[in-house]
Amino acid sequence: MRGFTPRRWPGRTYGIGDSGPVREGKLDGSAGLVARGPWVDLHGHPGRCFLRGLDAGDQLLASLGADTCDASVAEIRSTGMAAVSFATVADLRVIAFEPDGGLHAVRPFDDGEAYADRRRQLAGLHGLVRRHGLPLVRTADDIIAAHRAGTTALFVTCEGADFVEDRPERLDEAHAAGVRSIRLVHYRQNEFGDLQTEPPLHGGLSPAGRELVREMNRIGLLIDLAHATHQTTLDVLEESSAPVMISHTHLGGGGRDNPRLVSAEHAEAVAAAGGLVGAWPSGVSSETFDDFVDEIARLIDVIGVDHVAVGTDMDANYRPVMTEYGQFGVLGDRLQARGLTQAGVDRVLGANAVDLIRTVCG
Repeated sequence: MRGFTPRRWPGRTYGIGDSGPVREGKLDGSAGLVARGPWVDLHGHPGRCFLRGLDAGDQLLASLGADTCDASVAEIRSTGMAAVSFATVADLRVIAFEPDGGLHAVRPFDDGEAYADRRRQLAGLHGLVRRHGLPLVRTADDIIAAHRAGTTALFVTCEGADFVEDRPERLDEAHAAGVRSIRLVHYRQNEFGDLQTEPPLHGGLSPAGRELVREMNRIGLLIDLAHATHQTTLDVLEESSAPVMISHTHLGGGGRDNPRLVSAEHAEAVAAAGGLVGAWPSGVSSETFDDFVDEIARLIDVIGVDHVAVGTDMDANYRPVMTEYGQFGVLGDRLQARGLTQAGVDRVLGANAVDLIRTVCG
């Protein structure tokens, strides 16, 4: 869809309809969500799912706490979410907070470490699926079926392609294991492309990154460009035969600039190629829940309602202004109060994600 002209959202009323603390409007139970869904979270780590399967004495448990996936699954199902991302973290073992307050790789991987830890995280998610009898998202129809059945499908994603290294066949292995989206870069500079929070290394997408994009297109894996620089994004759009997403970010400007935010031009490029930008309820761009609603309105105004989704970054976010899946119902109400129709709400909160997954994954 090169050359697509983003549609505008008429009649926006930013900041109008502020109805106080979000918990006052929290939905109880799934009835409201099922009636309005299917709704989808394109990026999250519910229950800190990346910790599942660690040995009891692992230092990550000492620093981050135990996973709470079982409780998170119960909460998610009670709210009627049709599909939720459970994201593994490729560079989990080598990143840490540095004095500047940002996450950075603090050491290189040991031989085989990235691949082994990804397998550990995926095994943990498969165990969660078996324990709770949950479906996996392999195609968009799995999301529709989960919605109709009143359950939640796990949308398995990988945050960073570091585990691939120079073995593209690992993409086929990931796909066979139920992974349907992979982010090219995270917080570690890898061989595939430049990231927003480190100095440029490749000048955009590297030759290895171009091969990775072609292979992901062939297999039917959705490319996620969160954390990628503008130039990396443009290079991927040039190379890719399928639309892509930025699963969680927001527009820069408005007095809240941060390397993790994107320009209007950056977002418009993804939308013009038929992709999605996931709104991110993070303290990077919002101080309150209603700030987040305003940010979604601003994003819709720039790239059109058909190209906006939600990526909560649940349970691994920075100063989150959205902390429970029950708040999806409140989010829909607040967007309607700002002038979005119910059909538009459903597009932003799920239908756009379903359509993109159908286009790329089947």
